[in-house]
This record gives sequence, C-alpha cells and structure tokens, in this order.
Amino acid sequence: MITVTVSEITAETAAVKCFRLCRSDGRPFAPYEAGAHVDVLGPSGITRQYSLCGPPGETGSYVIAVKREECSRGGSAALHDQVRVGHQLTIGEPRNLFALDPAAARHVLVAAGIGITPLLSMAYALHHTGSPFRLHYFATDRQQAAFVPLLENADFAADVTFHFGVGRSEQPEVLAAALADADTGTHVYTCGPKEFMHRVLDVATRALPEDHVHVEHFQSLEPTADVGEEFEVELDTGEVFRVPPGRSIVEVLAEGGIEVDTSCREGICGTCVLPVLDGVPEHRDNCLTRKEKAAGDQIATCVSRARTPRLVLEL
Repeated sequence: MITVTVSEITAETAAVKCFRLCRSDGRPFAPYEAGAHVDVLGPSGITRQYSLCGPPGETGSYVIAVKREECSRGGSAALHDQVRVGHQLTIGEPRNLFALDPAAARHVLVAAGIGITPLLSMAYALHHTGSPFRLHYFATDRQQAAFVPLLENADFAADVTFHFGVGRSEQPEVLAAALADADTGTHVYTCGPKEFMHRVLDVATRALPEDHVHVEHFQSLEPTADVGEEFEVELDTGEVFRVPPGRSIVEVLAEGGIEVDTSCREGICGTCVLPVLDGVPEHRDNCLTRKEKAAGDQIATCVSRARTPRLVLEL
C-alpha cells in the first residue's frame, strides 16, 4: 500500500469530484497501463476501486474521479464530504483488468457517465502511440458529463464524439452507426452503467467476435439466492478444506490460517484471483473476462464456487 496526499480536488460535475494524488514521500509513481485501477482506502475505512484517468506515463501524480453514489455505503460519500486538499489516503498498486489489446488495428472506446474514467487513460495512451481510435461519450446532458472541457481541448479532440441526451431506445441505432465501419481488426472497450454496457455488447458482437469486445465493471453481479453446494478446495500444499453452502473460499481458507489477498470481496477488483489446477469453477464474479472464465484456469475466491466436488488451487 502507498500513502498519498491529495494535492488537488476539482468538481467535474455536481456529482463527480476529481482527486489528484501525490506520493507523500515525494517519490514518483510507477507508470501504469491504460485502463488500470487502484484500491483506495477512504476515511470511512471502506476500500473501493477507482480507475486511473490521467496520462499513464505521468509519474508525478495519479488522478481518480469519484461519483457520489446516491446509495453510497460510505465509500464515495466519505471521499466527497470528508477529504480535503492536504489530506492523506492509502492506495494500492495499480492493477489492470481492462487492458488495451496490442493486436488491435483500431480501437473504439464507448463510455457512459462515470465510465469515461478508464477510457480517458486509454485515449491518452492511444494518442501517444499514434494508434487509430475513436472515443464515443454518452451522457444525459453536458452538465452531467465529466471532463468535457478537457476532452474538447485535448490533442485528440478530433477523435472524440459526444452523445448527449440520447435515450435508451435510441442508443442501439447510435451505437450501430458508431461501429458501422468496424472490421476484423477493430476492438471495442466499454464502461458505464450495466444496462448501457449490455446494449454495447449486443450491438458490438453482431459485427465483431466476442473476444474483441472488452468490458469494465464498477459493480458486482446481482446477488444470487443460490448458496451453492458444498465442495472441497485442495491447495497445492496438499491441504484440503471443505467449503459449505453460503461460505466463500476466502472465508474458509482464512479460518484455516491461509490468508488470500482481498479487497472488494464482491468479485470486482480481481485481488483474490487464484490459479485453478484441477476442477471446474462456477464463476460468480465481474472481474474475469468471458475468455478467462471459459478457460476455467482462474477463480475469484471471494465470490465464486465449484461445479465439481473438488477444486485444486495454487496459492
């Protein structure tokens, strides 16, 4: 974990604040990959994940944007209400579950609302390398869209298209037009409300293979009433643990003295993912990609379970 000092706070919209963070020890940060996020331990003691939205090569500071959620459980509300310039926070090292595909010939970035944050860092990175891209930004109106002046004046402003006030029923047609010239070398990246991302996926996968469409989730999957069947977890050390219905692998291992790094405990951040050596996972997370889930060689141990009587995991 890294101790950082808040050097600047900007109100991007009535609901979104932008926080610039510098290392408290004065050292530079390491560069990060576009699309990466960090864990932020807020003043309420709650850890949340926020995308880094500055230029990835900028090492003097990290920038995050936080939307105050109406039903906040203390994470976003505490950052908005309690944090001031000069306050210290604790963050984790950047992790990337939403990386640009280096094999893509062209990138289409599709954001809605606060989903602009990881795609903004992608736009910076793609412009820096001269890679062809287009950023489509959907929002209810200009006043509720973060970073509009920045995007309008960016060196890549010509590659940005704003879509303000486009209703849900109209979005599929607008998205289809945005992807009309997509070819086999095109990759699509989307972040925003779940329903919006579902519409992007629906439209994009009509023209492109599924593994060419990349999604970033801010929320966990809807909770399921299915507590699952009991199964066993065998570690590569030879130890075996029983995971009863309604208990997570992480919880059972912790009780047995085996600590697995965790953060969100909601299957979003990917901190607790472990390799699967044998057995079939039942994925209940929103951090692994469809391709990774289909491979079956990883599992988010904070939420996912097993389809087979035993899973063998590598610590």
